[in-house]
Amino acid sequence: MQKDLGNYRKSYEKSALTEETISDNPMELFQKWFYEVEASEGVDEPNAMTISTIGKDGFPKGRVVLLKKYTYEGFIFYTNYESEKGKAIAENPNVCISFFWPNLERQIIIKGKAEKIAENMSDGYFESRPNGSKLGAIVSEQSSVIPSREVLEERLTELEKEYEGKEINRPDWWGGYIVKPVSMEFWQGRPNRLHDRIRYTLENIDWKMERLAP
Repeated sequence: MQKDLGNYRKSYEKSALTEETISDNPMELFQKWFYEVEASEGVDEPNAMTISTIGKDGFPKGRVVLLKKYTYEGFIFYTNYESEKGKAIAENPNVCISFFWPNLERQIIIKGKAEKIAENMSDGYFESRPNGSKLGAIVSEQSSVIPSREVLEERLTELEKEYEGKEINRPDWWGGYIVKPVSMEFWQGRPNRLHDRIRYTLENIDWKMERLAP
């Protein structure tokens, strides 16, 4: 099998990223870009991000998850703590998350440390989810090998009957992580592949801003 993709070419011309027009704090620039991608209505899930971890086998692995909250402190998402990503984070909390918004010709690459959020925060978010999503989280032993999809569907049917008219509480092994950034790189596509790359690096409590060659 072979397919040459060498002719896939695009000229990036929608915007620019200059030091004179951006904040000294990368979280403020993130918020500005996030608002702009929301307003553009060109991305179905602007909060979709790729999180990469290092597994016990030594290999990096990236997968798409959904950002559920961001603050000056960091980026919050939810998952099964006993999943492959949860076990990888327990072993090595250094992770990378990235956003790609092709309609605005932008991406953001964030390095940081992941840690569990407070249990009451995870409880609050779990309570806000639809019952189907709550039960789905309980049904799935995420990342484990299963014999068939039917096993999941049968278990879900059983739980729907078991919890009918009852409160569905968050299981201990499911909850949120916050990724606290130590480096944030903003990439804006530009003509002739001379893209803008601005990197913020945390030094003590201050952010150092640098321009990188494309």
